[in-house]
Amino acid sequence: NYHDLFPKKLQPILGALPEEIVVMNNLTVNLHLLLSTFYQPTQKRFKIICEENAFPSDEYALTSHLQLAGFSKENALIEVKAREGEFTIRNEDILSTIKDCGDELALVFIGGVNNYSGQVFDMRSITAAAHEVGARCGFDLAHAVGNIELQLHDWDVDFACWCSYKYLNSGPGGVGGAFIHQRYVTDKSLLRLAGWWGTNKENRFKMEKNFDPISTAEGWIVSAAPVLDMAVHKASLGIFEQAGFKNIIAKGKKLSAFMFFILDDMNQHATKKIIKVITPESENEHGCQVSIRMLENAKHFFDILRKNSVMADLREPDVIRVAPVPLYNTFEDVYIFGQILKKNIN
Repeated sequence: NYHDLFPKKLQPILGALPEEIVVMNNLTVNLHLLLSTFYQPTQKRFKIICEENAFPSDEYALTSHLQLAGFSKENALIEVKAREGEFTIRNEDILSTIKDCGDELALVFIGGVNNYSGQVFDMRSITAAAHEVGARCGFDLAHAVGNIELQLHDWDVDFACWCSYKYLNSGPGGVGGAFIHQRYVTDKSLLRLAGWWGTNKENRFKMEKNFDPISTAEGWIVSAAPVLDMAVHKASLGIFEQAGFKNIIAKGKKLSAFMFFILDDMNQHATKKIIKVITPESENEHGCQVSIRMLENAKHFFDILRKNSVMADLREPDVIRVAPVPLYNTFEDVYIFGQILKKNIN
């Protein structure tokens, strides 16, 4: 019953009710489990919308379920793309794509924060648009949970899943989680990939043949809790509780604003502009992550950062992703990062 510790700890981070939250498995396993319930295509309503540059594992999972249902990726998976010359996707383009699909659309599944650009999507309006045409809506929150403010219950999101080894700091391959809206958790008729740890707790060890799902998000658990992974997760969430999530968010916004200031100032005073920030600067459109497109020698500058103990990430061919995280990064860290970059550009 170790997983029982987590719903109330994650409640303020997710903006969800405790019965809507379950900690289990890893992200893509949870996505497959949720798709088995929330992607139920018909010959008329079968299409899925996702964003361009979605994390590859999401696309693999979506494609798998299309193929299992007898549909092809080419005909059924629609990627909303950034406009020519732009690096982020306009919300109106997502909404218009949903409207255009209409009654052919079965599911919208998008990363709450895009892993490549760091763009935060308007999850409330996307969910509402999907519901308006009769489709369901879910989100991959891998880069969102612990990073931005979420209100999954109030936004009426159908489902979501996430990992805990990014902003939730629970170790490589750490245990994942899932959100299932309150309106679904008591519906025992919903199709799902069932397992014995999701069955009625009172009868679980009676080894009965008939599956009787728990009337919370726990009804989607298939296997016993990975307690050692969860112990690490518990330790991290204890730090979140101690710090206060609102305080974390407030500091995160200031850190990111300072990062944008440092990069803007560098560009203004550089003899040659070779930096282009592709993450939206508005504080409501980004989290901690800032993606920097290097107009030349991206690998060279990435190697310099690593040699100077800056933990960053290179997305080939030319985007360096950095993320000043409020729990453990300082304003001095951001300043030093800027000085290292500035020294090697000029």
